[in-house]
Parts: sequence; structure tokens; C-alpha cells
Amino acid sequence: MIVMKFGGSSVADAERIRQVSEIVKPQLTRKPILVLSAMGDTTDHLLEAAGEALKTGAVSIRKIEELHRRTARELSLGQAVLDEIEPLLGELQSLLTGISLIKELTGRTKDYLVSFGERLSTRIAAAYLRSLKIEARAVDAWDAGFLSDSNFTAAELLPESGNLIVQNLRPLVESGLTPVVTGFIARDANGNITTLGRGGSDLSATVIAAACGAEEAQVWKDVDGILTADPRLVKNARPVEQVTYEEAAELAYFGAQVLHPRAMQPCIKTGTPVLVKNSYNINAPGTRIVAKLDKRSGPVQAITSRKNVTLVDIVSTRMLGQAGFLEKVFSSFAQYGVSVDMVATSEVSISLTLDAAHDLEALKKDLSRIAGVDIKAGKAIVTIVGDVGRSSEILRRAFGVCADLDVQVEMVSQGASKVNISFIVDDTQTEKVVAALHRHYFE
Repeated sequence: MIVMKFGGSSVADAERIRQVSEIVKPQLTRKPILVLSAMGDTTDHLLEAAGEALKTGAVSIRKIEELHRRTARELSLGQAVLDEIEPLLGELQSLLTGISLIKELTGRTKDYLVSFGERLSTRIAAAYLRSLKIEARAVDAWDAGFLSDSNFTAAELLPESGNLIVQNLRPLVESGLTPVVTGFIARDANGNITTLGRGGSDLSATVIAAACGAEEAQVWKDVDGILTADPRLVKNARPVEQVTYEEAAELAYFGAQVLHPRAMQPCIKTGTPVLVKNSYNINAPGTRIVAKLDKRSGPVQAITSRKNVTLVDIVSTRMLGQAGFLEKVFSSFAQYGVSVDMVATSEVSISLTLDAAHDLEALKKDLSRIAGVDIKAGKAIVTIVGDVGRSSEILRRAFGVCADLDVQVEMVSQGASKVNISFIVDDTQTEKVVAALHRHYFE
């Protein structure tokens, strides 16, 4: 058994759904379970329709209707699939009418609203597979066993979901069916529809793969896998053949938008490989994410960066040798709800990085009672992910590159996972630093 997840761009229209079928057909002997996102920009269109209903009272699902009806028509699916999607479109129309009347969009209602995208895409895709004589069935996430808490817009799956998924999906697969499951959504114990937040569709796929003991989880996107650098910054960036779970998580956290770290957690627990492939370039080998690498081709796997970061330096000689300095500092950050990315410490100072979106005035005033505080905006994190056993070599070579560029490194941190080394430079220097590092390590 394998699990194959297709993102929104992979099922954006009739042509893309045909391509998905061409990807699935050769793998039918491996007993696939498909997990789909909403088609193209459907989720955005749903939220736009809700915004218009709130603002003006006007109710229109024209964009959603046109896309799905046109897709069904272009795939020659006939009346049977229209009989499946028309009730959903009517339900959506009623929901938006309710939103327009009460002038309110709660988290619960928003989750109910966006769920229509996945529910529509799975029905169309399953119908098309059936037209190709593939025994496929659309399965809503709750019928597959996805049970969550009631934290709307960012729900967490409950532990019992794993057993429920096995009970509900394994018999379908063993009977010869290909389940086409809605990604991103679930239901709580009260029957309310929930969504799984960032990386939710990928998480749906990896949860199924881990629960069912799948051979692998395939995540089909619109990129060739995890690349050695952002191709917008480095034209010679190339796919990485293999990375560990930890390396992939670090790359995602520090800017590589391929697979969200939380989506990998289920497969990390079971050791299930995750294969990231490109549905627009199916011959590209993609990137396999595994527990342990078979081999390493060099000290560095990939380089990533994240701009628009704030650097905070906190220095207090008064706290020299006194217990509780770090506790006081981080208590202040917790009090103001500020999340910290990177940290470097000494006995009397702390340097750390934050998302630039935070308002830091109140926090700075609070911290100034125990330390001097210097806040610098317009910074970037450059992260090198690679072989822990060669960290000294990586650092030496990276700093040599920065010295050659006359770039001042302002802070350095090695993650607890020991697979990443990150440092801070000015925003304006990010592109040349990343490009130069890539040339040094890969070209």
C-alpha cells in the first residue's frame, strides 16, 4: 500500500486531473490511497465569497461553480458526477446566505466553508478515475476516520484517529477500491467540520501512511523536490536526492516551502519514507525523506534563507553569575506572546531572532528593567543543512565565503538537532551570500 497526495496545483483543472490519472495508473498494483487538496485557487475563492457576503451581503459562488462544472464537462463525466456536486454547491450557497444575514464568520463557520473545496475535488477526481475503469471512491475525511479536537482553523487530530483510519480505509483497499480522500479537513466529537491548519493536506497523507503501515507516502507538488537552494536566488539549484526527516524539517522551518515540519511527524514515528515529486515533471526523481541516509555526497545538503527577521541583543552585566536571568528573559517573551526562532547565549547576554511582524515596544520596556536591549530590523537568517560530523568544516568554509564577500555575520547558532548551522546577515546581502555558498558547496 502507498499513499499519494496531490496538492491544489496538481488538480487545478481537467488537464491536471488527467495528468494525475496518468501518474496513478502505473501504481495501481501498489494499492494506492489518494489524498487531494482543493482544485487550484478554490480555497481563496471560497474565502473571497465569504468576505463579500460579510461586507456587502452579496452571495455568489460563480467562480467555484464555473470551475467545477467546466472541469466535469471537459472530463466528459456526465450527469452522475453533477448529481454528486450539485448538492454540495447548493449547501455552499445556503451557508454563504447565512453568513450574509448574520454578518459573522466564526472559526467554525470558516472551516465548514473551506471544506467544500476538498469535498468537490475528490468527487470529480474519483468520477474521472471510474471513467477510466479504475474502481475509485470519494471518501470524506471523517468517513476515513479523521477525528480532531475543536480548535477550529488549526485543529489537532486525536490519537484514536489512527485506529479509525485503519478500520475504515484498509477494507476498501483490500477490496480493490482506490479511496480518494479529502485532505486538510476532519470532524470533532460534536460533528463539526475542522481544518488541520498549515501543512494540513500533507499531514492528512502522512497520517494515513503511518497508520496503515504504507510502503511510502508520495507528496506530489509543482516543484522537483527539495532543492539545494531557492531557485529564485540560485538558477543552478538542483533537487536533493535524499534528506533525513530532521534535515527536511530544518529546511522547511527556515524557508524551504516544500513540506511543513508537522506533516512529517507521523512518518518520523513509524519510519515511513516520504517521496516529494513534481506532478508537472513526473520524470524528475524527486526527493526521498528517510530516517537515515544511505550515503552522503558532500558536507552540505541544502542552503535556505528567510528574510524580514528582527535581531534582538540583550546584555546585562548585573546578572553575571546570577541564576534566573534566562528565565526572566523568556518569561517576558511568553508574556507578550512573542515566538523566538534562533538563540545564542553567554553568561551575561542573549541574542535571538524574531519574526518582524511582532510589536516589540512593550517587550523592550519590560526587558529594559533587567538588561540593555538593542533591536535591529531588516535582517535575514541563512541556514546551511548538512552533515553534523563535518560542522567545523562547514563553518570554516561558510565564514570564508562571507569574508570574501565582505559580509558581516552578526550571530551564529547551531540547532539542537545538530543538522543545521544558521547565521544572521543584512536582508540586502541575502541573495549574494546564498548564491556564493551554493557555488562553493555545489558548483
